[in-house]
Amino acid sequence: MPPRERNSRTANSCTFTTLAHHNVVQSAFFRDEIRDNLRMEQALAINSDYKRSLLQALELFHGVRPHDVQDLLQRCDRRDLAAGELLLSPGAKNEHVFIVLSGGLNVHVGSPGGPVVATMETGACVGEMSIIEDRDPSAYVIGAEDTHLLVIHQSVLWQMVDASHEFAKNLLVVLSERVRSHNKVIADSYGELRKIERHATTDALTGLGNRHSMEDSFPREIRRCVTNDEPVSLIMVDVDNFKDFNDRFGHIAGDRALSAVSRILRKYFRPRDVLVRYGGDEFAVLLPQVDVESALVIADRVRCSVSGDTGDGSDSLIQIPVRISMGVAELPPHGNLDNLIRAADAALYRAKHAGRDRVSF
Repeated sequence: MPPRERNSRTANSCTFTTLAHHNVVQSAFFRDEIRDNLRMEQALAINSDYKRSLLQALELFHGVRPHDVQDLLQRCDRRDLAAGELLLSPGAKNEHVFIVLSGGLNVHVGSPGGPVVATMETGACVGEMSIIEDRDPSAYVIGAEDTHLLVIHQSVLWQMVDASHEFAKNLLVVLSERVRSHNKVIADSYGELRKIERHATTDALTGLGNRHSMEDSFPREIRRCVTNDEPVSLIMVDVDNFKDFNDRFGHIAGDRALSAVSRILRKYFRPRDVLVRYGGDEFAVLLPQVDVESALVIADRVRCSVSGDTGDGSDSLIQIPVRISMGVAELPPHGNLDNLIRAADAALYRAKHAGRDRVSF
Protein backbone atom coordinates (compact mmCIF):
# COMPACT_ATOMS: atom_id res chain seq x y z
CA MET A 1 0.00 0.00 0.00
CA PRO A 2 1.38 3.38 -0.95
CA PRO A 3 2.45 5.56 1.98
CA ARG A 4 -0.05 8.39 1.10
CA GLU A 5 -3.06 6.00 1.17
CA ARG A 6 -1.87 4.36 4.37
CA ASN A 7 -1.53 7.73 6.11
CA SER A 8 -5.04 8.75 4.95
CA ARG A 9 -6.61 5.62 6.36
CA THR A 10 -4.79 6.07 9.63
CA ALA A 11 -6.08 9.66 9.89
CA ASN A 12 -9.65 8.62 9.17
CA SER A 13 -9.45 5.89 11.77
CA CYS A 14 -8.29 8.39 14.38
CA THR A 15 -11.06 10.78 13.45
CA PHE A 16 -13.73 8.09 13.82
CA THR A 17 -12.25 7.01 17.11
CA THR A 18 -12.23 10.60 18.35
CA LEU A 19 -15.86 11.16 17.28
CA ALA A 20 -16.98 7.94 18.87
CA HIS A 21 -15.27 8.89 22.08
CA HIS A 22 -16.82 12.36 21.95
CA ASN A 23 -20.28 10.88 21.44
CA VAL A 24 -19.81 8.57 24.39
CA VAL A 25 -18.65 11.46 26.57
CA GLN A 26 -21.50 13.68 25.36
CA SER A 27 -24.02 10.91 25.99
CA ALA A 28 -22.71 10.41 29.50
CA PHE A 29 -22.86 14.18 30.08
CA PHE A 30 -26.48 14.36 28.99
CA ARG A 31 -27.34 11.38 31.15
CA ASP A 32 -25.74 13.08 34.13
CA GLU A 33 -27.52 16.34 33.33
CA ILE A 34 -30.86 14.59 32.98
CA ARG A 35 -30.25 12.75 36.23
CA ASP A 36 -29.32 16.03 37.96
CA ASN A 37 -32.42 17.71 36.56
CA LEU A 38 -34.60 14.89 37.81
CA ARG A 39 -33.00 15.13 41.22
CA MET A 40 -33.57 18.90 41.22
CA GLU A 41 -37.19 18.48 40.20
CA GLN A 42 -37.66 15.91 42.94
CA ALA A 43 -36.01 18.23 45.42
CA LEU A 44 -38.20 21.12 44.29
CA ALA A 45 -41.27 18.90 44.57
CA ILE A 46 -40.24 17.87 48.05
CA ASN A 47 -39.53 21.50 48.92
CA SER A 48 -42.91 22.54 47.48
CA ASP A 49 -44.70 19.85 49.49
CA TYR A 50 -42.85 21.00 52.61
CA LYS A 51 -43.86 24.60 52.02
CA ARG A 52 -47.42 23.53 51.33
CA SER A 53 -47.59 21.53 54.56
CA LEU A 54 -46.22 24.51 56.49
CA LEU A 55 -48.76 26.87 54.95
CA GLN A 56 -51.66 24.47 55.55
CA ALA A 57 -50.98 24.71 59.29
CA LEU A 58 -51.61 28.47 59.22
CA GLU A 59 -55.27 29.47 59.22
CA LEU A 60 -54.78 32.33 56.74
CA PHE A 61 -52.95 30.08 54.26
CA HIS A 62 -55.12 26.97 54.39
CA GLY A 63 -55.66 25.79 50.82
CA VAL A 64 -53.45 28.55 49.36
CA ARG A 65 -51.10 27.45 46.56
CA PRO A 66 -47.52 28.30 47.59
CA HIS A 67 -46.51 29.77 44.21
CA ASP A 68 -49.41 32.27 44.42
CA VAL A 69 -47.88 33.97 47.43
CA GLN A 70 -44.26 32.82 47.32
CA ASP A 71 -42.84 36.20 46.25
CA LEU A 72 -44.99 38.02 48.81
CA LEU A 73 -43.87 35.71 51.59
CA GLN A 74 -40.31 36.74 50.85
CA ARG A 75 -41.30 40.28 51.88
CA CYS A 76 -42.61 39.16 55.30
CA ASP A 77 -40.56 39.34 58.47
CA ARG A 78 -40.05 37.04 61.42
CA ARG A 79 -40.18 38.10 65.07
CA ASP A 80 -39.35 36.39 68.34
CA LEU A 81 -41.61 37.39 71.25
CA ALA A 82 -40.61 36.53 74.82
CA ALA A 83 -43.06 35.16 77.38
CA GLY A 84 -44.85 38.11 79.00
CA GLU A 85 -43.76 40.55 76.27
CA LEU A 86 -46.45 42.92 74.96
CA LEU A 87 -47.25 42.58 71.24
CA LEU A 88 -50.43 44.65 70.76
CA SER A 89 -52.23 47.15 72.98
CA PRO A 90 -55.05 49.72 72.74
CA GLY A 91 -53.70 53.16 71.97
CA ALA A 92 -50.76 51.80 69.96
CA LYS A 93 -51.29 51.84 66.18
CA ASN A 94 -50.84 48.49 64.47
CA GLU A 95 -49.93 47.90 60.81
CA HIS A 96 -49.19 44.17 60.87
CA VAL A 97 -50.84 40.78 61.06
CA PHE A 98 -48.95 38.38 63.29
CA ILE A 99 -49.17 34.62 62.71
CA VAL A 100 -48.06 32.23 65.44
CA LEU A 101 -45.45 29.82 64.02
CA SER A 102 -44.65 28.36 67.44
CA GLY A 103 -45.53 29.18 71.03
CA GLY A 104 -48.72 31.03 71.94
CA LEU A 105 -50.32 34.41 72.69
CA ASN A 106 -52.78 35.48 75.40
CA VAL A 107 -55.49 38.09 74.75
CA HIS A 108 -56.46 40.34 77.68
CA VAL A 109 -59.31 42.88 77.80
CA GLY A 110 -59.23 46.01 79.94
CA SER A 111 -55.64 45.78 81.11
CA PRO A 112 -52.56 43.59 80.61
CA GLY A 113 -53.22 42.08 84.01
CA GLY A 114 -56.89 41.41 83.27
CA PRO A 115 -58.35 37.96 82.69
CA VAL A 116 -57.29 35.99 79.61
CA VAL A 117 -60.25 35.96 77.22
CA ALA A 118 -58.53 33.91 74.50
CA THR A 119 -55.30 32.03 73.78
CA MET A 120 -53.94 32.03 70.23
CA GLU A 121 -51.98 28.87 69.44
CA THR A 122 -49.81 27.79 66.51
CA GLY A 123 -51.39 28.75 63.18
CA ALA A 124 -53.64 31.48 64.62
CA CYS A 125 -53.27 35.15 63.77
CA VAL A 126 -53.80 38.48 65.56
CA GLY A 127 -53.88 42.10 64.47
CA GLU A 128 -56.12 41.68 61.43
CA MET A 129 -59.14 43.40 63.00
CA SER A 130 -57.29 46.65 63.68
CA ILE A 131 -56.10 46.69 60.05
CA ILE A 132 -59.55 45.98 58.61
CA GLU A 133 -61.18 48.61 60.86
CA ASP A 134 -58.24 51.03 60.56
CA ARG A 135 -58.33 51.46 64.34
CA ASP A 136 -56.05 50.76 67.26
CA PRO A 137 -56.21 47.24 68.72
CA SER A 138 -59.09 46.65 71.13
CA ALA A 139 -57.22 44.25 73.43
CA TYR A 140 -53.82 43.51 74.90
CA VAL A 141 -51.93 40.63 73.24
CA ILE A 142 -49.06 39.21 75.27
CA GLY A 143 -46.72 36.28 74.78
CA ALA A 144 -48.03 33.29 76.70
CA GLU A 145 -44.60 31.70 76.22
CA ASP A 146 -41.57 32.28 74.02
CA THR A 147 -43.20 32.66 70.62
CA HIS A 148 -42.00 32.81 66.99
CA LEU A 149 -44.14 34.96 64.69
CA LEU A 150 -44.57 35.54 60.96
CA VAL A 151 -45.10 39.29 60.46
CA ILE A 152 -47.15 40.50 57.47
CA HIS A 153 -47.34 44.22 56.81
CA GLN A 154 -50.78 45.50 55.85
CA SER A 155 -49.62 46.44 52.30
CA VAL A 156 -48.47 42.85 51.74
CA LEU A 157 -51.68 41.54 53.28
CA TRP A 158 -53.82 43.31 50.68
CA GLN A 159 -51.56 42.07 47.88
CA MET A 160 -52.04 38.51 49.15
CA VAL A 161 -55.80 39.08 49.06
CA ASP A 162 -55.48 40.09 45.41
CA ALA A 163 -53.12 37.20 44.59
CA SER A 164 -55.08 34.32 46.13
CA HIS A 165 -58.81 33.70 46.30
CA GLU A 166 -58.25 31.12 49.05
CA PHE A 167 -56.29 33.62 51.14
CA ALA A 168 -59.09 36.19 50.80
CA LYS A 169 -61.66 33.58 51.82
CA ASN A 170 -59.58 32.54 54.84
CA LEU A 171 -59.30 36.15 55.94
CA LEU A 172 -63.11 36.48 55.81
CA VAL A 173 -63.47 33.29 57.85
CA VAL A 174 -61.05 34.63 60.47
CA LEU A 175 -62.94 37.93 60.66
CA SER A 176 -66.26 36.10 60.97
CA GLU A 177 -64.91 33.99 63.83
CA ARG A 178 -63.62 37.14 65.55
CA VAL A 179 -67.04 38.80 65.32
CA ARG A 180 -68.73 35.65 66.60
CA SER A 181 -66.23 35.45 69.46
CA HIS A 182 -66.76 39.11 70.32
CA ASN A 183 -70.54 38.60 70.33
CA LYS A 184 -70.16 35.69 72.73
CA VAL A 185 -67.97 37.77 75.04
CA ILE A 186 -70.57 40.55 74.95
CA ALA A 187 -73.38 38.09 75.67
CA ASP A 188 -71.46 36.50 78.52
CA SER A 189 -70.56 39.92 79.91
CA TYR A 190 -74.19 41.04 79.68
CA GLY A 191 -75.27 37.91 81.53
CA GLU A 192 -72.72 38.58 84.27
CA LEU A 193 -73.83 42.20 84.44
CA ARG A 194 -77.45 41.16 84.80
CA LYS A 195 -76.44 38.73 87.54
CA ILE A 196 -74.55 41.48 89.37
CA GLU A 197 -77.48 43.86 89.00
CA ARG A 198 -79.86 41.20 90.29
CA HIS A 199 -77.64 40.56 93.29
CA ALA A 200 -77.32 44.30 93.87
CA THR A 201 -81.11 44.75 93.98
CA THR A 202 -82.20 41.43 95.50
CA ASP A 203 -81.97 40.38 99.13
CA ALA A 204 -80.07 37.10 99.27
CA LEU A 205 -81.95 35.68 102.27
CA THR A 206 -85.56 36.36 101.30
CA GLY A 207 -85.34 36.82 97.54
CA LEU A 208 -87.24 40.10 97.87
CA GLY A 209 -86.09 43.41 96.49
CA ASN A 210 -83.67 45.27 98.74
CA ARG A 211 -83.19 48.91 99.69
CA HIS A 212 -81.45 49.62 96.37
CA SER A 213 -84.40 48.33 94.34
CA MET A 214 -86.75 50.37 96.52
CA GLU A 215 -84.96 53.58 95.55
CA ASP A 216 -85.93 52.91 91.94
CA SER A 217 -89.28 51.13 92.10
CA PHE A 218 -91.03 53.14 94.85
CA PRO A 219 -90.60 56.61 93.27
CA ARG A 220 -91.67 55.22 89.88
CA GLU A 221 -94.94 53.82 91.27
CA ILE A 222 -95.59 56.95 93.29
CA ARG A 223 -95.17 59.17 90.22
CA ARG A 224 -97.57 57.00 88.26
CA CYS A 225 -100.23 57.16 91.00
CA VAL A 226 -99.84 60.92 91.37
CA THR A 227 -100.12 61.38 87.59
CA ASN A 228 -103.32 59.28 87.52
CA ASP A 229 -104.69 60.96 90.65
CA GLU A 230 -104.77 57.62 92.49
CA PRO A 231 -104.05 56.91 96.18
CA VAL A 232 -100.90 55.08 97.25
CA SER A 233 -100.11 53.70 100.70
CA LEU A 234 -97.04 52.32 102.46
CA ILE A 235 -96.86 49.63 105.13
CA MET A 236 -93.75 49.28 107.27
CA VAL A 237 -93.38 45.85 108.89
CA ASP A 238 -91.13 44.98 111.84
CA VAL A 239 -90.62 41.59 113.53
CA ASP A 240 -91.28 42.05 117.26
CA ASN A 241 -88.44 41.36 119.72
CA PHE A 242 -86.30 39.94 116.94
CA LYS A 243 -83.07 40.44 118.87
CA ASP A 244 -84.42 38.40 121.77
CA PHE A 245 -85.62 35.77 119.29
CA ASN A 246 -82.10 35.51 117.82
CA ASP A 247 -80.53 35.28 121.27
CA ARG A 248 -82.95 32.55 122.30
CA PHE A 249 -83.11 30.40 119.15
CA GLY A 250 -79.93 31.37 117.29
CA HIS A 251 -79.24 33.21 114.07
CA ILE A 252 -80.16 30.27 111.86
CA ALA A 253 -83.64 30.21 113.37
CA GLY A 254 -83.75 33.99 112.98
CA ASP A 255 -83.00 33.70 109.28
CA ARG A 256 -85.70 31.06 108.95
CA ALA A 257 -88.17 33.35 110.68
CA LEU A 258 -87.39 36.24 108.32
CA SER A 259 -87.73 33.93 105.32
CA ALA A 260 -91.08 32.66 106.62
CA VAL A 261 -92.38 36.18 107.19
CA SER A 262 -91.31 37.18 103.68
CA ARG A 263 -93.19 34.20 102.21
CA ILE A 264 -96.40 35.25 103.99
CA LEU A 265 -96.00 38.85 102.89
CA ARG A 266 -95.51 37.70 99.31
CA LYS A 267 -98.59 35.48 99.54
CA TYR A 268 -100.97 38.09 100.94
CA PHE A 269 -99.98 41.12 98.90
CA ARG A 270 -100.88 41.60 95.25
CA PRO A 271 -98.32 40.99 92.49
CA ARG A 272 -98.39 44.68 91.67
CA ASP A 273 -97.60 45.69 95.27
CA VAL A 274 -93.90 46.45 95.68
CA LEU A 275 -92.42 44.43 98.56
CA VAL A 276 -88.83 44.87 99.76
CA ARG A 277 -86.68 43.97 102.72
CA TYR A 278 -86.01 47.40 104.16
CA GLY A 279 -83.16 46.26 106.37
CA GLY A 280 -82.54 43.88 109.28
CA ASP A 281 -85.93 42.68 110.49
CA GLU A 282 -87.93 45.37 108.66
CA PHE A 283 -89.95 45.11 105.47
CA ALA A 284 -91.68 47.79 103.39
CA VAL A 285 -94.70 47.34 101.10
CA LEU A 286 -95.93 49.99 98.68
CA LEU A 287 -99.59 49.58 97.68
CA PRO A 288 -100.54 51.52 94.52
CA GLN A 289 -104.23 52.51 94.16
CA VAL A 290 -104.88 51.66 97.84
CA ASP A 291 -106.00 54.27 100.42
CA VAL A 292 -105.11 54.12 104.10
CA GLU A 293 -108.39 52.51 105.20
CA SER A 294 -107.98 49.58 102.80
CA ALA A 295 -104.29 49.33 103.67
CA LEU A 296 -105.16 48.97 107.38
CA VAL A 297 -107.50 46.05 106.62
CA ILE A 298 -104.89 44.32 104.47
CA ALA A 299 -102.16 44.88 107.06
CA ASP A 300 -104.19 43.40 109.91
CA ARG A 301 -105.04 40.33 107.85
CA VAL A 302 -101.35 39.76 107.19
CA ARG A 303 -100.49 40.28 110.88
CA CYS A 304 -103.03 37.64 111.92
CA SER A 305 -101.66 35.19 109.37
CA VAL A 306 -98.16 35.55 110.81
CA SER A 307 -99.21 35.26 114.47
CA GLY A 308 -101.78 32.49 114.01
CA ASP A 309 -104.64 34.60 115.37
CA THR A 310 -106.78 34.07 112.28
CA GLY A 311 -110.10 33.67 114.10
CA ASP A 312 -110.96 30.43 112.29
CA GLY A 313 -109.01 28.07 114.55
CA SER A 314 -106.18 27.51 112.10
CA ASP A 315 -102.60 27.63 113.27
CA SER A 316 -100.01 30.17 112.24
CA LEU A 317 -98.64 29.69 108.75
CA ILE A 318 -95.20 29.41 110.36
CA GLN A 319 -94.49 27.06 113.23
CA ILE A 320 -92.33 29.42 115.27
CA PRO A 321 -93.42 32.09 117.78
CA VAL A 322 -93.15 35.22 115.67
CA ARG A 323 -95.16 38.41 115.96
CA ILE A 324 -95.06 41.51 113.80
CA SER A 325 -96.01 45.16 114.15
CA MET A 326 -97.08 47.30 111.21
CA GLY A 327 -97.29 51.02 110.50
CA VAL A 328 -99.52 52.33 107.69
CA ALA A 329 -99.53 55.70 105.93
CA GLU A 330 -101.03 57.19 102.78
CA LEU A 331 -99.21 59.64 100.55
CA PRO A 332 -100.54 63.14 101.32
CA PRO A 333 -101.21 65.73 98.59
CA HIS A 334 -97.94 67.11 97.24
CA GLY A 335 -96.08 64.51 99.31
CA ASN A 336 -93.07 62.44 98.27
CA LEU A 337 -91.40 59.15 99.18
CA ASP A 338 -89.47 60.65 102.11
CA ASN A 339 -92.69 62.07 103.62
CA LEU A 340 -94.41 58.71 103.15
CA ILE A 341 -91.61 56.72 104.81
CA ARG A 342 -91.47 59.09 107.78
CA ALA A 343 -95.25 58.83 108.27
CA ALA A 344 -95.24 55.01 108.07
CA ASP A 345 -92.22 54.81 110.41
CA ALA A 346 -94.00 57.03 112.93
CA ALA A 347 -97.07 54.76 112.74
CA LEU A 348 -94.85 51.69 113.27
CA TYR A 349 -93.27 53.37 116.30
CA ARG A 350 -96.73 53.90 117.77
CA ALA A 351 -97.63 50.26 117.19
CA LYS A 352 -94.47 49.16 119.02
CA HIS A 353 -95.13 51.40 121.98
CA ALA A 354 -98.77 50.35 122.14
CA GLY A 355 -97.74 46.80 122.98
CA ARG A 356 -96.54 45.35 119.64
CA ASP A 357 -98.32 42.69 117.54
CA ARG A 358 -100.64 45.30 116.13
CA VAL A 359 -101.27 47.72 113.26
CA SER A 360 -101.20 51.48 113.61
CA PHE A 361 -101.58 54.50 111.32
